[in-house]
Amino acid sequence: MKKYNVQNYIRYKEDLKMSMPPEKFYDYYTRDEMIVKFMPLVENLARKFSTTQQASGVLSINDLIQEGNKGLVLAVDKLDWEKLNESEDIEKTLLSFLSKRIKGAIRRAIDINRGDMRIPEYKINEIRKNFGKDKQVVQVFFNQIFCSIDENFNNDLDEPLFEVEDKSEPYNIALMNAYLLGIMKKHLNEKQYDVLRLSYGLDCEKHSAKDIAAKLDINGVSNYVRVSEIKKSAIETLIDNVPAENVIDYL
Repeated sequence: MKKYNVQNYIRYKEDLKMSMPPEKFYDYYTRDEMIVKFMPLVENLARKFSTTQQASGVLSINDLIQEGNKGLVLAVDKLDWEKLNESEDIEKTLLSFLSKRIKGAIRRAIDINRGDMRIPEYKINEIRKNFGKDKQVVQVFFNQIFCSIDENFNNDLDEPLFEVEDKSEPYNIALMNAYLLGIMKKHLNEKQYDVLRLSYGLDCEKHSAKDIAAKLDINGVSNYVRVSEIKKSAIETLIDNVPAENVIDYL
C-alpha cells in the first residue's frame, strides 16, 4: 500500500464499514447516508487515477480519495430527485451522475497540484487554447488520449459504471490510432514504439505488461516493470518532441 498511512487507512475502512447504511430504496436514504454509501465508489475511481501518468508524482492515493469524496458531497447536494424518479433506471442514472462529478473533482485537483507551481484552472484552460505555444498542450493531448484508453479498457469497479449519453461528435478511432502510430514511428525507437502500440492496442488487441515482455524478449524476474518504464519513457519522449501544432486540432 504505497503512500498510505496504514494505521489511518485501516481506521478509515473500519469506520466506513460501521457507518454503512442498510440497503433500501434510494429515495429513502438521508443525505449523509447517501454520501457514505457511495464512498467505496470514490475509492475505486481514485485507485484508477493513482496508477496513470495523469496522477504520477502529483497526489497520493489518500489525496485522491479525499478530493473524490469532496466531489461526491457536492454531487449529492445537487441531486434532482424529480428527474431521477423519471429515469427508467434510477441506479444507472445515479451512478453515472455521481461518477462523472467524482472523476471531475479528482482531475481538477491533479491539474491544480501538478508540479511545484499551482496553476489556476482558468490558466490551464488558456494553455489548452493557446494554439500550440506551450509544451503543456502536448502533455494534455497525450494524457487525455492514453488515459482515456486505459479508463475505457480497465473498467473493473466492484459496482457497474454507467455513463450518461455523450451527444458530442465522437472522433474516428481508427483514424486517431493511425495518426498516433505515425507520430510514434517518427519520434520513438523500435522498442518504445512496440511497447506503446501493444499496451494501448493501437493496431491490435491490448496486451498486458507480461505479455509484451514475452513478445519483445524482455527478460528478467521483473520484466513487466521494465515494460512499464519503457511505456513511461515513450510517452515522455512524445511530450518532449512532438510540436504542439501537430495536436492542437484534437484538443
